[in-house]
Amino acid sequence: MIKTFKTKGNEYLSNFAKVVVKLDGVEYPSVEHAYMSAKSEDPTWKLFCQNKTRSPGLIKKMSRKQKLVPDWDSKKLSIMEDLVRQKFNKEPFKSKLLNTGNENIQEGNTWNDKFWGICLKTGDGENHLGRLIMKIRDELSQVNE
Repeated sequence: MIKTFKTKGNEYLSNFAKVVVKLDGVEYPSVEHAYMSAKSEDPTWKLFCQNKTRSPGLIKKMSRKQKLVPDWDSKKLSIMEDLVRQKFNKEPFKSKLLNTGNENIQEGNTWNDKFWGICLKTGDGENHLGRLIMKIRDELSQVNE
């Protein structure tokens, strides 16, 4: 079982990993950059997120100040799935993910994110990111059979 993306060798699973993804026809340097850009309709914010020199951590931190798009909660899962799917359709991410076989993947964290992951302090969480990654892995493995 993969319990956290911070474990050596599993960092590629993180949304912070460097990989070019597109959202609304615009390139971003990571899934995190693109996903955080999607949270707001502010064009200045979107340009801020496109900057390749800004760390995903900074983008995530600054996103907390943004006014969310209407109905964000109903959109966020499909946006994340699209971005994560783009990432894992590219090498070396695709091969690394397929090499996990049927391992359970959880986005274990210590910052109490119970929606995208599992809080390692309490064991609580919905693990939506881990489940999305496993869904994409299953689809990729069926194509590669």
